[in-house]
Parts: sequence; structure tokens; C-alpha cells
Amino acid sequence: MPDLVLASSSPRRALLLSAAGYSITRQIPEIDETALPDEAPEQTVTRLAREKALSPGEEDALILGADTTVVVDGDALGKPTDRGHAIEMLHRLAGRTHAVITGWALASGGVIVDDGFEVTLVTMREISDEEAVAYVETGEPLGKAGAYAIQGEGKRFVTEIVGSRSNVIGLPLAAVVSALERAGLDRKSV
Repeated sequence: MPDLVLASSSPRRALLLSAAGYSITRQIPEIDETALPDEAPEQTVTRLAREKALSPGEEDALILGADTTVVVDGDALGKPTDRGHAIEMLHRLAGRTHAVITGWALASGGVIVDDGFEVTLVTMREISDEEAVAYVETGEPLGKAGAYAIQGEGKRFVTEIVGSRSNVIGLPLAAVVSALERAGLDRKSV
């Protein structure tokens, strides 16, 4: 039976897979995550997930790559570059609905065997300047697409989620588990 390798630095993705009953190893691929000109966010996250899944790794393992972005007004918001950028992102999302899009890809033997993307709509309440600054000072928003963590303190700003909650955390678990089952990977005994 092949092993599952998560090609991601995200501890949240690793936790989701472990909670779903999978034993994983991790490798952190080094790829340029810049969107290509005229590339739609769905195309970007799927392309990046595929590149991560095809990154060098164990030949007889299943390699899972994923990438997440937040989209508002047609603009993809990745991870904030600094605290000021994180505050700016939070204000842009406040009082509105945005899309969280995660692309995922599964490779085996250097070939993509399954892939896809999922969109979840998230609505946030208004966020005061003081709340945004205090939240960013916790450090939680840094390194997170859209500058918030739904599984952490960022949940206090969210008023509605339409779609997969795990997708907002970084991995559409139902779709990925189905793909892993199709690929013949069993969950560990819990």
C-alpha cells in the first residue's frame, strides 16, 4: 500500500488529514506561487496544487498538493506580506462575502491521478480598526490566505459559511478523502 505524502508546509492540512485517519509524511516543495497573467484563481490554485504534487518525492507514494486563495471583487488575496498588509486584507473582507478557493492534486509515480478545486463562500461582519490591529498582533493572520484563520481567533469575524468549512481551513476534506479512496489508500486504524 502506498504512503501518503503531503506536499505542503501547512500544519492545518496535516491536522485535517490526521484527524480523518490518515498517516502522512510531509515534504515542503519549493515552487513559485505567483499567478500567471490572465489566470483565473481556480486555475492558479489547481496549477499550483499539481506542481506541488509533482514535486520530487517518494516514487511509490501518493503525493497530495494543495493551494488556497481568498477572492474578493475578482482579486485573489494570498498570504499577507506583513502586519500592515494583514490589516488591509481584513478591512477589505469586513462586512462582505468572499470566496475561499482550494485546489488539490494527487500524484502517483510522477503522474497526476486526480485533482480538483472547491469554492466556499464566507461572510464576515464589520471589523473595527482596533479589532483588526489586536487580531494581527496575535500573529495568527500571518501566513494565512486572506489574513485570518477560521479554526482560530479569526472565527469571531465570520457570520456565515456556505460550503466546506475544512476548505476554509485549507483542504476540502470530503473531496480529497474520496480521491484517496479511489487511489486505494486506506485510513489507519483509529
